[in-house]
Amino acid sequence: MGQKDQLKQRLSRLEEHLRQENPVLQKVVKSFRNLDRVSHKMGFLLPDQSYALRTPWWPLVSILGTYSSGKSTFLNTYLGYKLQATGNQAVDDKFSVICYTGQEEVRDLPGMALDSDPRFPLYRIGRAIEEVAPGEGQHVDSYVQLKTCPSHKLRGKILIDSPGFDADAQRTSTLRITDRIVDLSDLVLIFFDARHPESGSMRDTLSHLVQDTLQRRDANKFLFILNQVDMTAGEDNPEEVFAAWQRALAQSGLTAGRTFSIYDPNAAFPIEDESLRRRFSRKADEDRRAVYQRMEQVQVERAYRIVGMLEESANHLEQTVVPTIARFQQSWRKRVLFVEGIVIVLAVALFLGLTVWGGYWDGLRPQIEVPGWLTEPPWLYVVAGVVVLLLGWGHFTVRRRAAKKIAEKMAAKVSDQERQNYVAAFAKNSKWWRSLFRKSPVGWGRRSKSALNRLRQDVKRYIQELNDTYANPSGQETARAAQGEGESAGEEGESDSA
Repeated sequence: MGQKDQLKQRLSRLEEHLRQENPVLQKVVKSFRNLDRVSHKMGFLLPDQSYALRTPWWPLVSILGTYSSGKSTFLNTYLGYKLQATGNQAVDDKFSVICYTGQEEVRDLPGMALDSDPRFPLYRIGRAIEEVAPGEGQHVDSYVQLKTCPSHKLRGKILIDSPGFDADAQRTSTLRITDRIVDLSDLVLIFFDARHPESGSMRDTLSHLVQDTLQRRDANKFLFILNQVDMTAGEDNPEEVFAAWQRALAQSGLTAGRTFSIYDPNAAFPIEDESLRRRFSRKADEDRRAVYQRMEQVQVERAYRIVGMLEESANHLEQTVVPTIARFQQSWRKRVLFVEGIVIVLAVALFLGLTVWGGYWDGLRPQIEVPGWLTEPPWLYVVAGVVVLLLGWGHFTVRRRAAKKIAEKMAAKVSDQERQNYVAAFAKNSKWWRSLFRKSPVGWGRRSKSALNRLRQDVKRYIQELNDTYANPSGQETARAAQGEGESAGEEGESDSA
């Protein structure tokens, strides 16, 4: 079975799954197919790639933070299972993707279970690791794992627990996985240790996570949690701890996302002052409930996120991918013309030099005699053919070498995640039959633009359908339903009277 057939089967299975769960999202898959068609014609998407498979279709909550910030304890309490090992030091250096299972047993599955299954986040994460850490892509089990748990809190969603951030040793591959998780997530919980609110690890975490969220359209999906605040109850002014943490967030430029302070009641530090204990407990309970509530809302947010991803992918293709390919096409064209111009100038200079040295010029008049047999068939055709072949060989050699240089330059300029796609698209635009003076990339024209415009109209319709599903500002349907219930009740009353 070819790659295209496998891709069709995956998308068909996805549509079948969404048919019952969310019909609106089933329609979105069809729009992703249309977007794929445009991108495949351009050579940007590879035969086995689809925009629909670049985002997880399950609601996704990721949990990030510093070492000893209580991430694992929070997870265990939320799930009601001792799933993750806990401790003050790093106890797990892998990303754990946690999903529901109908079996009673908790299982740890290898990373290849995620790397090879497009239904899960971190699909083909081995490729991303290989790009930043050559040779490490084959050791995906050392970076990620799949855990199954029978907790009903996991129904309809997936959680990702990350290894703690270390201020002294940030592995490039770990940060790459983190960036990908953040992009895919519907909700991101970022934990900090209340005992060290201004530590070096916190500053590094803020630098990498917080500052990068400032320009994001989805910045409100970040929740910043100061955990284990019960450990600060013995301070003379425990509120100063929270204030110091908020100052650190402000210094990092945080303008979006909510902040919370919590602790685990099952492992709480004993607080002797009863009024202080009640105040801490009340605030922690309120914040914990708010965090849990947001975690339960991700199914609704997921639907809007996927529709938004459809529009963002279309905009990215038209506003970023197409101009980037066209820009490198122009660089390739200029390089070919420049090199060929130099070759022509050198060839003419060499010809003039040799003929002048050989005495074939009388002033400015050439005195070159061409044998008569050379100007008559079949030799005339032979000579003309040889000249054409030499010129063609030289031209396509220059094109090929120039394309190789431009491809290397492109690979260094574009993002790591899309490097392979850009290189493949440019290769399609620099084929030998492709005109050097064609400015638009292959597959990009009025039909492609019209297809993306229709897709944007589809996005607006999908948003309206989701709004109709989850919101009803007019209340008309509710009123009609209430009226229907009233009429039904009236009929029942009349029947009872009778």
